[in-house]
Amino acid sequence: MPRTVLVAYGTTNGSTAQIAETVAEVMSKEGLTAEARPAASVDDVTRYDAVVVGGGLYAGRWHKDARRFVRRNRRELTGRPLWFFSSGPLDASASEKDIPAVPGVRRSMTRLDARGHVTFGGCLQEGAKGRIARMIVRNGKGGDFRDFPAIEAWAAGVAGELIEERGKN
Repeated sequence: MPRTVLVAYGTTNGSTAQIAETVAEVMSKEGLTAEARPAASVDDVTRYDAVVVGGGLYAGRWHKDARRFVRRNRRELTGRPLWFFSSGPLDASASEKDIPAVPGVRRSMTRLDARGHVTFGGCLQEGAKGRIARMIVRNGKGGDFRDFPAIEAWAAGVAGELIEERGKN
């Protein structure tokens, strides 16, 4: 009977945090109690009925805080409704087609029996942290490619699954 949802995230420049906050807001509007928190700050997932974990993609890997969160909480995540999301492509590709999870995320999904994964477009703008990120922006390859209507629709779908389950229990 899931009622409380944790949306844990790993981010460097805040883009993934904004996606996580949107996911939590939509779930709250749908009638669940949801909160978005930096993955590194979560020390107990047992008080949540369901978990969503999101990570920014950097060189084909999830943000280290998201990876560490999943590893640190693998026992507690097993058996809980669990979804993953990634953010990262700096182009419109995530809005045009389904982008599969990167290998490390795919392995975690299998191990933990996650219910789903989605990749959203990323955002990299002026003032980004990191030498490579600044170089990408300087070379004109940055921008905001997040599709908030798609993020909201995905979050509403996840919330709907949880609410439907609650009704069956």
